[in-house]
Amino acid sequence: MSGLSDRVLSNQELRALQGRSDLRGGVRLGLHCGLLVGAGWLVAVSSGWALLPAVFVLGLVQVALFAPAHETMHQTAFASRCANAVVGWLTSCPSLLNWHFYTAYHLAHHRHTQVPELDPELGAAPPTSVGGYFLRVLGVPFWTLRLRVAADCLRGDLSLHPYVSAAAAPKIIRSGRAMIVLMVGGSLISMLAFGWATPLLFWIGPQLLGQPPLRAYLLAEHTGCSQDRNGLTNTRTTLTSAPVRLLMWDMPYHAEHHLFPSIPFHRLADAHRLIRDKLGHVQPGYGRWNVGFARSLARGR
Repeated sequence: MSGLSDRVLSNQELRALQGRSDLRGGVRLGLHCGLLVGAGWLVAVSSGWALLPAVFVLGLVQVALFAPAHETMHQTAFASRCANAVVGWLTSCPSLLNWHFYTAYHLAHHRHTQVPELDPELGAAPPTSVGGYFLRVLGVPFWTLRLRVAADCLRGDLSLHPYVSAAAAPKIIRSGRAMIVLMVGGSLISMLAFGWATPLLFWIGPQLLGQPPLRAYLLAEHTGCSQDRNGLTNTRTTLTSAPVRLLMWDMPYHAEHHLFPSIPFHRLADAHRLIRDKLGHVQPGYGRWNVGFARSLARGR
């Protein structure tokens, strides 16, 4: 939590917003699972020219599982710690994120948001060229890190990741290996049961097609914001459509989340109404931000 946070919400206001709910988390998760089933059915019944857009739709919904993975890491998706852990681990697997590794990574990001050399998200520097922007959006740094962490878990050595403590490393290694077994084993079983193209159509293809929109979405959260510990200026809130807020578990209220990570997803809109006028970066639309950012890179700014 930012040192400035106590100046923008009173203790009473914060306590009123902190209530966690298994029901609210369960409903949002149920909606997300319903969208996954519907998008998967669309892929299953599509053929010819309609197959690629169907796989893309499944990819959008599948990569958005990052949202519940993120929320459960903060223990705010559900009131139950067990529900947060189980749902978080499972929703992280399709993107090879690994929930336990992500917990160490993301907590370091919250402790040192936008602080160079300390914030692990700054390990991949913000793009400074149009080519760098497209590499970031295509997911090259993301997949490079995912594969590196998977390899490190297999060989049992996470020393290259300074935010992983020696005490936490064994659990993360076991979790990472279990994730690999689940995803690789599941792919092999699906190939044997339904044909060689099954993991390509329902996992690998959706991930490759769905990650670029998610990368563009995530790029807007901190890029161009202040590189300091001021929570009012180092994070951007993006005003977007209701479907995006639904799919991303209200994460577009990102400055509010960084200032008060104990507020669950379903109360972030309320927090936004209380502190909007104090935020340094409130952006209307992800598409608009990305277009503007790419244009600024093209102009050499």
